Amino acid sequence: MTISQMHNPPRPGEVLREYMGEMSVTALAKHLRVSRVILSRILNGAAGISADMSLRLSEAMGTHPSFWYDMQASYDMWQAAHKKRPRIARLENAA
Repeated sequence: MTISQMHNPPRPGEVLREYMGEMSVTALAKHLRVSRVILSRILNGAAGISADMSLRLSEAMGTHPSFWYDMQASYDMWQAAHKKRPRIARLENAA
């Protein structure tokens, strides 16, 4: 399956919001030992989930670190694949 055939994956911040349940942004930020601004940016889609944040979330939520990191990578790849960009020709000597 190619990237263009995949469905539009959810924004990782949306999934994180579901995991939070009734917990406030302030309380989760404090628990993760990050600023409220950083967490709010992730939840609102203004920032992605970094490798460091993936580790923090996995420890707090009981998930595997790759769960969050792979979700972010899938979202980013889908978004990039659906943006207008120039066509790139294959290099002649590429393996």
